[in-house]
Amino acid sequence: MLASSQVFAASPRTNYLLFCSGCHRPSGEGKHPNVPTLVAELGRMMSVPEMRQYLVRVPGASSVPISDAELTEVINWLLTEFNSNTLPRNFEKLSVDEVSEARKKILADPLKYRELHWKSYDD
Repeated sequence: MLASSQVFAASPRTNYLLFCSGCHRPSGEGKHPNVPTLVAELGRMMSVPEMRQYLVRVPGASSVPISDAELTEVINWLLTEFNSNTLPRNFEKLSVDEVSEARKKILADPLKYRELHWKSYDD
């Protein structure tokens, strides 16, 4: 049998299901504050520049064992899949360069960062 050197990349949805849905569930619903929802609210967050990188810097996203390009695809997929009705009109998808740079700066306290730049869960 010949060994194949061809590598098959998973779709963004498949990577989401493999690496994110265990906590956020397949539908994107979490249970805050430990597992935030990925539905609707992320779209509104995209109007705040600091929150674009937040999605990449949270420990679960920044440490997932996929490439920067694959992580970019997953984040852009979940933004359009779960948040299309709440994204700003001028929304531009995250770029691989943006994700690569943000991924180097893992948030030690994502909740504190969220409260500083967005809002607390009590709001």
